Amino acid sequence: MSVTLHVCITCRAGQTPAEGELAPGARLHGAILDAGVPDGVNVVPVECLSACSQGCSVALSAPGRWSYVYGRLSADNAADVIAGASAYAAAPDGLVPWRSRPEIFRKQSLARIPPIAVVPEAAE
Repeated sequence: MSVTLHVCITCRAGQTPAEGELAPGARLHGAILDAGVPDGVNVVPVECLSACSQGCSVALSAPGRWSYVYGRLSADNAADVIAGASAYAAAPDGLVPWRSRPEIFRKQSLARIPPIAVVPEAAE
């Protein structure tokens, strides 16, 4: 099953980019793509994860799994983000053991969201 790595491309990380300069979030997105994304991980750029005061942010999600939002990231963290996404993809429920997470995912977690329960359709 594939997982989704959402990357906020509008994150400014408290900076005001010069005209024509990419926002730090867009640079993080580019660095992740340049570093090589493993099979089973889909990288999706998004315009806001509402973690603006927490610098650049990403979110990991998959159907039936716990989801996570991580912040205080930069393009320098691309390899660790990919390592964390790989570990998440390998965890059937999305719960990666704490010691198996990259350090940035241990210390920079902003939210952990439980799996969304599937509600059977109402009988007609």
